[in-house]
Amino acid sequence: MISIVLPTLNEEKVIGESLQALRPRATVPREIIVSDGGSTDKTVEIARQWADRVVVYSGTGRQTIAAGRNDGAAAAAGEFLVFMDADSRIDDPDAFFAEALKQFEKHPNVVALTARVRVYPRDETLMDRIVFDILSFNVRVLNNVFHRGESVGEFQMMRKELFDKLGGFRTDLVTREDADMFLRLSQVGRTMLDPKLLVYHSGRRAHRVGWPKLLWHWTVNTIWVALFNRAFVREWQVIR
Repeated sequence: MISIVLPTLNEEKVIGESLQALRPRATVPREIIVSDGGSTDKTVEIARQWADRVVVYSGTGRQTIAAGRNDGAAAAAGEFLVFMDADSRIDDPDAFFAEALKQFEKHPNVVALTARVRVYPRDETLMDRIVFDILSFNVRVLNNVFHRGESVGEFQMMRKELFDKLGGFRTDLVTREDADMFLRLSQVGRTMLDPKLLVYHSGRRAHRVGWPKLLWHWTVNTIWVALFNRAFVREWQVIR
């Protein structure tokens, strides 16, 4: 079985549509888990209508997305874990996950998969297409050619046994925790991007702050984690 974990924080605008898109389960068994970081809107109420399980953070202070993913994974029963963002969507989840499972069966040494990423067709700009095509190409080369784990957070699928063995996502990283997870996974097995897998998302951060600013933030935090083992920012800005 596949356990799909979506971390949320005040995502009432997108979570319902994202969860409904994942519901059809004709041939690939899967459970949907929402791990909420303490939303003050209707996110939890909506999630309980469509998710199989909703885990709600009750701690003090703001929960990092890494901690939210870990909490969701702790409640998972599947052999495989899938981590997606609250605004990530898949056109045909049954065919998508059948293809993903085929890669794990075909390549026993594969421990994690990621996918190509695009913005929803109705919202996609030319700049969105250019940036995410380049990003997907780079991630594919790093994983499939150089065997160095790299991934974005819109979609990550991995063997739960290895996830648990590595201790899950690093909760001290407020960003780049997704790439760090894939890097550590690539040190114990093979990670790859399957070009047949395509995940859509809203592109809302780039549309709100603009591509120049977002690319700068990505670059600085990537360098900071690589050089100093910590993110440059202390708290990742939430975009709605």
